Formats: sequence, C-alpha cells, structure tokens
Amino acid sequence: MLKYNFKRVFRARGIDRPFTFLKKAGFSDNFASKINNNRVYRLDLKDLERICFLLRCTPHDLLEWHPEPSMESVDAHPLEKLRKSGNDLDLIKTISSIPLEQVQRIENLIKEELRSLEGE
Repeated sequence: MLKYNFKRVFRARGIDRPFTFLKKAGFSDNFASKINNNRVYRLDLKDLERICFLLRCTPHDLLEWHPEPSMESVDAHPLEKLRKSGNDLDLIKTISSIPLEQVQRIENLIKEELRSLEGE
C-alpha cells in the first residue's frame, strides 16, 4: 500500500510545527491538520506540487510503499525504491549534538559537496 509520510520530510527540514508552517503558507486549518496528522489519502496534484515546492522535495520523498503480506517477491519491483528504511532524518537534532568546534567543519563539507553536485 502506498502511503504519505509528511512527518519524515518535516523532520528532515527542521520544521517542528508543521501545522503552523502550512497555515503560514496559506493552507486551510482542515488541510494543515490532515497533513500534520498523516491522514491524507487523496491529494490534488496542485496541492502536492505546492507542498513539494515549499519543502524542496519530490513526491517520491513524501510517499512510502508498504507491500501487502500476500505479495510475493517484490525486491526487483520499481516500487521497492519507495520502501523507506525507517531511519528518519533529523538533521537538526544530529547537528545540535555535535560539539560546536566540529560544526564549521561539517558545514564546509556540506558546501563542498553541494558545489560538486552543481558542477555535474
């Protein structure tokens, strides 16, 4: 079954109050509440695009695939790419646990990596 997992992306982006974030972006209380509580079963493509734009992600980042137990070997199926490891990204929490003198070094490594990706 395909499911949305918005919380994973919010955590990765350091957004600890998704409801407030979505409200400030112009979404309704009802819509923001559904997203915040992962109770979205259908999503208009226009809204999906808007959320992806705000979170700087793709629909691929928001979707997770949980195969039904009755499905046979699915390891080679393209949907396998949507199976998440369960290791949510929490960069803010990780960085806040690093000694301050090492944060600058890590920031420089990230900037260097981003520059190399732009050159590709």
